[in-house]
Parts: sequence; C-alpha cells; structure tokens
Amino acid sequence: MAKKRKKTRKQLLKEPDEFITLSSKLIGFASEHKSLLTYSVTIVLALAVIFSGIRFFSVRAENKAAVLLDNSLTKYDSLKNEKKIPEEIYQALSPDFQLILDKYGSKDSGKIARLTFANICYNAGKYKQAIDLYQISLEDFNKHPLVRDQVVGSLGYAWEQLKDYATAAGWFEKLTSAPEPNMRAEALYHLGWLYDKLGQTEKSRAAYNQILAEHQDFIYLDLVKERLAG
Repeated sequence: MAKKRKKTRKQLLKEPDEFITLSSKLIGFASEHKSLLTYSVTIVLALAVIFSGIRFFSVRAENKAAVLLDNSLTKYDSLKNEKKIPEEIYQALSPDFQLILDKYGSKDSGKIARLTFANICYNAGKYKQAIDLYQISLEDFNKHPLVRDQVVGSLGYAWEQLKDYATAAGWFEKLTSAPEPNMRAEALYHLGWLYDKLGQTEKSRAAYNQILAEHQDFIYLDLVKERLAG
C-alpha cells in the first residue's frame, strides 16, 4: 500500500492564501449585491470566515467543496463581466451550486454555497427557491447570530417580493430587537411600509416614530419624516 505523501512546507504555507482568495471572492460577491436599503438581501458572506479558515483545507471533503465553491464564484465573476442578466447567471450556475449542495451541503463550504446560491436565486426572481434555501441557512448559521439575522432579513425581502406582506412583516419583526442598530432601523423602515400595505396605519406610524426616536443617523430619515407627514 502506497504511503500517503506529506505536504511540503511550501504547500502548507500556500493553503491559507487559497482560503484568503476564496474569502476575497465572497466579500466581492457580497459587496456587489448590497441593496440600497440593507445588507440583508445579499448577506455579508465575508462573515463566513467564522468557520476557521484553516479547517477548510484540513479536511479532504471540505477541500473539495471549497474548490468547487471557488470555481463557481470565478464563473460568476466571468458572467458578470460579460454583462449577463440575473436570469442567465442563475441558469448557468444552478448545476454548479446544486452539485455542491448535493455532495457537500453539510460541510462549511456547502453552507456558504447554499447562502450564495440563495442570493443568486433571489436576484433572478426565483423567490420561492430562495426562501427554501434561506430556511435551511437559518439552521446552518444558528450559532452565528449576526449572519442568521441577515438571513431573517432576506426571508422578509423574499416574501415581500411575493406580495405576502403579512409573512414578510413577521420576519422583519424578528429584527426589531437585533443587536446591530442599522439592521433594527432598516427592519422598522420596512415594517412601516408593510403595515401601511396591510392597512395597519397605527402600527406603521409607530414603526416610523421609533426610527425617529432611536435612529437619528438612519440614512433614510428624511423619507421617514415625509411618510409621517403625508
């Protein structure tokens, strides 16, 4: 039986660089997809580094999953450079991400891939598929509250796109006590709009007034004042 060859020092030193490259692509993906109102739709995937970078390359299955994810993100970059529309990007990348999820969905890289693909589905208007993936991501990131809160926000946006305003409001309500101030303000802003859509005027005004009372630095404070005055 052949002995397993040990990695050279040079090879070992190279591995963290590979992880940094993958992390950079995740950061780039998140930055490109920030909406004007919130980070929640696309989620700050860079937070995935909480999964200890070295571990990505210390386990064979994780290594394979990370390589597949890296390849998928490279392909994504190429499609963006070709000015492909979200639907075309979705169609081109679906088989790649589905392969990762089928084979490595329980691995750390698989969890990141699921979250990334959920965002791609959302951008392509595949809201129900995005919701299914986000629901699983809630459990994937259960021990990481900040990421989980961003998934909650993404679920709110997806249900909003489906015009199920009551369900969307339920998800945003979960964020009104989030530890991150901007996330709370954005959740209240959306709740103000959703409550108005649902004919719940008093709750809508209460959400806007809470922004005025607690979030004076909110980027859309002037819009909040206009809605209250209108």
